[in-house]
Amino acid sequence: MAKITMLGTGLIGTFYTQTLHGLRSRDRVVHVYSRSAERAKAFAAERGIPHWTSDLKDAIQNSESEIIVVGLPNDVHLEAVRLAAEAGKAVLCTKPLGRTAAEAKAMIEAAEKAGVFAGYLEDLVYTPKTLKALASTKKGALGRILWTRSREAHPGPHSAWFWDAKRSGGGAIIDMGCHCIEIGRSFIGKDNRPLRAFCWGATQVHPIKAEDHAIGLVEYEGGAISQFEVSWTFRGGMDLRDEVSGTEGTIRLDHFLRTGFEMFTAAGEGGYVAEKAEGQIGWLFPVGDEVNELGYVHMFQDMLDAREAGREPIETFYDGYVVNAVIDACYMSMKSGRWEPVGLTEWGVGMPAAPRASTKKVEAKNGSRLENGPGATAEAGFSAIKTERLPDGRTKRILKNKATGCIIETIE
Repeated sequence: MAKITMLGTGLIGTFYTQTLHGLRSRDRVVHVYSRSAERAKAFAAERGIPHWTSDLKDAIQNSESEIIVVGLPNDVHLEAVRLAAEAGKAVLCTKPLGRTAAEAKAMIEAAEKAGVFAGYLEDLVYTPKTLKALASTKKGALGRILWTRSREAHPGPHSAWFWDAKRSGGGAIIDMGCHCIEIGRSFIGKDNRPLRAFCWGATQVHPIKAEDHAIGLVEYEGGAISQFEVSWTFRGGMDLRDEVSGTEGTIRLDHFLRTGFEMFTAAGEGGYVAEKAEGQIGWLFPVGDEVNELGYVHMFQDMLDAREAGREPIETFYDGYVVNAVIDACYMSMKSGRWEPVGLTEWGVGMPAAPRASTKKVEAKNGSRLENGPGATAEAGFSAIKTERLPDGRTKRILKNKATGCIIETIE
C-alpha cells in the first residue's frame, strides 16, 4: 500500500485522488493540504482521508505518508518539491514541472541530491489511445516519424491563478502547450533533441496579460517537425486531437470532443457533464470514465509500479525540464518573431515566490454577458473571464478587478 499526501484540492487534486483511491485498491491518500482549512477539511471528509491541514510544511513532513503528490499552482511547485526532497519523500509533480526551465532544473537537482523517486505527471501521454499509438509507432508501423500535430483547445482553465501570468508562468502555452510538446516528443522519440522553436501567440478574447491562443513549431534533430495549437478561446467543450505522420503511415487520435457517448436533452442533464463542458442542454458529449480517458489511471499505475520496481517512470522530471526549455524558446519566439534555439543546459542525462491571489466571495450586481468572457457574466467593477459548472454541481466564475487587475474566483 502506498500512503500519499495530496497537495491541492482543486479539480486536479480531485481527479488525482479519485484515481488513486480507485486504482490498485491498496493505495490511499492519507493526508491532504489546501490553502483553505475549510476546503481541506471538507475534501478529507468527502473522500475518507484521515488527516488534513492548511500548513504546507506539515502536510509534507508528516510521518503518515511516503509519497507527495503536487497538485498546486505553478508558482508553488519548486517550493513543494524542495520540501518533499528535504523530507526524503518520493515526489510526483503535475504539469508543467516549472514555470521556466531554470525552475524545472532546480527541482531535478533537489530530487537528485536527496536521492528520492521523482515523476512528472503528464497525463495526456498516458491516455489509452496514446499508449497504443506509441506502441505501434515504436514497432515501426509508421516508419520514420516526420511530423506530429497536437491540439488542445477549450474555453479556459478552472482556477483564478491560471489567468495570472506571474503565477502560472504564461498563458495557454504553459498551461496546455506542455501537453502538446511532450506528446510530440514521445512520438518523434525522446532521444531526438529539440533544436529550435517558432511560435505565434496573442490575447484574442480574455482581459488578461497572457496569450489565450497560440500556434508553434518545434524542430528536432533528424528533421522531424512537431506542431502544436493551444487555445483558451475555443467554444464547445474540450478538443484534444493528435496526428502523427511517418514514411510508412499515419495516426489520428481524437480524445475528447467526440467520446462515442452522445445525448440530447431539452430539460438539462442535471449536473456535471465532463471537464470544460459549456452547457447542460442540447447535444452533450459526456465521458464514461473521465479519469481513464484523460490518462490518469495509467499514469499513476506507471508511477507507483516504477517506484516499487526501482525503475524510472515513462515521464520523469527530466522530461518536464525539456518541455519547459521548449516553452521558454516559444515565448522568446513570440517576442522576437524569429526561430529561437531551445536552451537545454543538460541533454541526454537522465536526471530522474509570488503571493497567492486572494479568493473571496463577490456578490453579483448584474448579469450582463461580456463579449470578452466566453460563457461568463459580469459583476460590478469586474471583467468576466469565464464561468463553468464544477463536478459537484456548483458554478464557478473567474473575474478580474477592473481597478486593481487582481484575478479572483467565486463559487456559488
